[in-house]
Amino acid sequence: MEQLILPSFEKGSSSDRINNYPLLRYMGSKYKLIPWIHETLNSLEFNSAFDAFAGSSVVSYLLKSMNKRVYSNDFLKFSSLISKAVIENKSEIIDSTDLSMLLNENVKSDNFIQKTFNQVFYSKDDLFFLDKVSHNISRLSSPYKRALAYTALFRSCLKKQPRGVFTISGNLDKYNDGRRDLRLTIKQHFIEQVAIYNNVVFDNDQENITFNLDIFDFSEKMYKPDLVYLDPPYVPPSDDNCYIKRYHFLEGLSKYWNGEEIMENTKVKKIKKKFTPFSYRKTAIKAFDEMFDKFNDSTLILSYSSNAYPDLETLTSIMRNHKSSVEVKSKPYKYHFGNHSTVSRSKVNEYLIIGQG
Repeated sequence: MEQLILPSFEKGSSSDRINNYPLLRYMGSKYKLIPWIHETLNSLEFNSAFDAFAGSSVVSYLLKSMNKRVYSNDFLKFSSLISKAVIENKSEIIDSTDLSMLLNENVKSDNFIQKTFNQVFYSKDDLFFLDKVSHNISRLSSPYKRALAYTALFRSCLKKQPRGVFTISGNLDKYNDGRRDLRLTIKQHFIEQVAIYNNVVFDNDQENITFNLDIFDFSEKMYKPDLVYLDPPYVPPSDDNCYIKRYHFLEGLSKYWNGEEIMENTKVKKIKKKFTPFSYRKTAIKAFDEMFDKFNDSTLILSYSSNAYPDLETLTSIMRNHKSSVEVKSKPYKYHFGNHSTVSRSKVNEYLIIGQG
């Protein structure tokens, strides 16, 4: 497993835990930027933090490892379950009895996944297992164990999907480059991932809370975070930044598609897109202004990229309407798309825009 190297973390300390956090193949993840983000966070005075767009929860986990009180939020259900498993959860793990129950395939369950995604994603055996394990997860009495099991299952599904997204269907053999991840069954992946995620559960002596909200529905007056870390979806120069388009399968899996509208005319059986104003040019600037205003009483850190809209000058100008001091930190970065020989790289500058006062 790829590890982060954070030299300023004392080996064996609670902060050193971030080095063992699993890399989740997730669009826009700040996993490889964590040492830089940590350096910035370490220079600021704060006791509590709100990670408003948690995604893979790697920044939330960094904050937890720094022994801060963490409020972790994402408007996608599957992302919020990851946070519940590793941020809010203090001590509960999936023990051998739980795992035995989760792997039991001799149970009566729905076959929704087998019917809906036949010849779309995965083999028949993998789809069969997904139906069975989904049923078994619902039988776990602890919400933290359920979240942990789902988190292990999400990473298993991503590892088994050749490109780590759910935008392609049908015969995926052309993407099979012999990787171990593609040779293992989802069941085999799941057993491994349960052990990996069990290992990252810890108690930082804080009451950390996970939310599954639109950011504008978060009660900043009730929780009063000292610092707010913002990593919203970017309006890209081309294509789109739709997380549902890429991860609809995980979002559906997180609730066994209950309440979700499946777009039957799509090859990959997408679910209906969730609206966010940050994804569109016509609404993004107003959304940033309203977001900075909402959290005006907190230190703000906006994580952003030079290949997105609006540009840096516009964002700093908006933030200065709400903060007396605005500082910009910049770091060259390469985003990677694809796998192995097909990888393409996009050079950008990553920004941390810090607003105080």
